[in-house]
Amino acid sequence: MSDVALDDRGRLTLPKEVRERYGDRYHVVQLPDGIKLVPIADNPLEALRDEFADVDKSADELREKARDDAIDEAGR
Repeated sequence: MSDVALDDRGRLTLPKEVRERYGDRYHVVQLPDGIKLVPIADNPLEALRDEFADVDKSADELREKARDDAIDEAGR
């Protein structure tokens, strides 16, 4: 962990190690108690494909299962 400060123009410089690990683009997410920087992948679509590469069901199958689970839980 390292401390960083804004310059006189409001810019934040991240340490080289952080930029090398996470990249150069981030979403700034405002939280009730601070902010969070979320890295943006160079190719977001490819990142999603990699993230879900081990999922063997289609989006329709996943959607139907989620709907069925919600109906079952609502009936309890």
